[in-house]
Amino acid sequence: MALLEEVKSNFGRLKLFVGGRWLDSASKITQPTFNPAKGEPIGEVPFSLKDEVDQAVTNAEEAFHEWREVPIVERVQCLFRMKYAFEAHLEDLSRINTQNHGKTIEESRGDMRRVIGNIEAAISAAYTLTKGERMDQVAEGIDEGTVKEPLGVFAVVCPFNFPLMIPFWFIPYALAVGCTLVVKPSEITPIPMEWAMKIIESEVKLPSGVINLVHGSREVVENLIAHPSIKGVTFVGSTDGAKNVYRLAGQHGKRALANGGAKNSIVVMPSARLDASIPSITSSFFGNTGQRCLAGANLLAVGDVHEPLVQKFVEAAKGFKLGYGLDPAVDMGPVVSEKAKARILQHVTQGVDDGAKLILDGTDALVKTYPDGYYVGSTIFDDVTADMSVAKSEIFGPVASVIHTATLDDAIETINKGTGYGNAASIFTTIGRDAREFRRRVLAGNVGVNIGVAAPLPFFPFGGMRDSFFGTLHAQIETIDFFTDRKVIIEKW
Repeated sequence: MALLEEVKSNFGRLKLFVGGRWLDSASKITQPTFNPAKGEPIGEVPFSLKDEVDQAVTNAEEAFHEWREVPIVERVQCLFRMKYAFEAHLEDLSRINTQNHGKTIEESRGDMRRVIGNIEAAISAAYTLTKGERMDQVAEGIDEGTVKEPLGVFAVVCPFNFPLMIPFWFIPYALAVGCTLVVKPSEITPIPMEWAMKIIESEVKLPSGVINLVHGSREVVENLIAHPSIKGVTFVGSTDGAKNVYRLAGQHGKRALANGGAKNSIVVMPSARLDASIPSITSSFFGNTGQRCLAGANLLAVGDVHEPLVQKFVEAAKGFKLGYGLDPAVDMGPVVSEKAKARILQHVTQGVDDGAKLILDGTDALVKTYPDGYYVGSTIFDDVTADMSVAKSEIFGPVASVIHTATLDDAIETINKGTGYGNAASIFTTIGRDAREFRRRVLAGNVGVNIGVAAPLPFFPFGGMRDSFFGTLHAQIETIDFFTDRKVIIEKW
């Protein structure tokens, strides 16, 4: 197949979108953003100054007082326009996503379908989940009820691995209920969000200041959280980052929804139908080049399934074609940056030093057409024990650790005690009793049964437990309650 055409080869210096206008940042601090498949810079990211962040928040606050008064049916029409605009531009947005992140074009298209799905879910939620409650005559001549009211301005802090999908876990729901936003993309992959914002500006035509875009790193996030007009923050990233955001939000009395890291396990029982299960299992570990918070990391082989499972798993992993994600024949793109590649290779070296058996080594992967790209091939360790670093640390790359356990009880204990994470866990089995035992006892917020990537649809919350999540309300549909507060009204006439 022919390589798909790039949208642009270079996106230049990125701009801020504040109060309905595109602005050049006055910041002298910048960093390049790359096409990781080629190892080439394709843009320059300015790190917004504090007064630029403050201006974005001020504009969002001014817009909030008018936006909250817009009838909900009109706010929903804006979301319909957003849905149709993204559908019309799905291919361009997908290609930009691939150019800046490295994932395959089909993975980027899947991301965009989830973006649109969340907009659709927000449209539905606007008419169903924002309604209050009422009861007459709770006492003699007294009626009581509740209404949900938007809180104000929120910050949305985005990760590098899903530059478009994850921001839209939050954006459409906030807009639906009448809140306004300041969005900060990852400084590693900021281009897709900027491009989406241009589409929103030109085709959705939200009132000025309803949604704003700033760029930067940790200092910008801290400035946003500390600003007195910010009511709360959503964050997806590392566990250390999530803890810091959650702690800082608490210090300032703000709401926080903070998703952290993960070390997800897939349990395979002797009863599993391996031939039917292997494609889902392999995709979980190596899809998105292992750079997703729901990716498989530890493969727990229970009992005598170990040998046939490892054989089929390695054979399938060897079949992944590595290359530029704009090539439709490619199964796995590069990792996101040179720094990410170095970190992954360091984890692999540590695994060998700890005594794990390296049975498939992708660390010397080379794509001849793109020799400067940040490629790491499928890598599999066997004979891993729960105390090894490769079993405990979040590697966030295409590295799988096979752990052999005697029983399902042992597998569940390994998951629950082996790491502090609790994002996702899956089991492959044909025995309902085993599946029920697993889903009830495993400490993970997203649980799959014969599903390799337990990704909730937009009309369900995105779960997370322990060191994988900090907060009370989760992403996607539950954010309706995150962005609003209940006002209780008691009346006597």
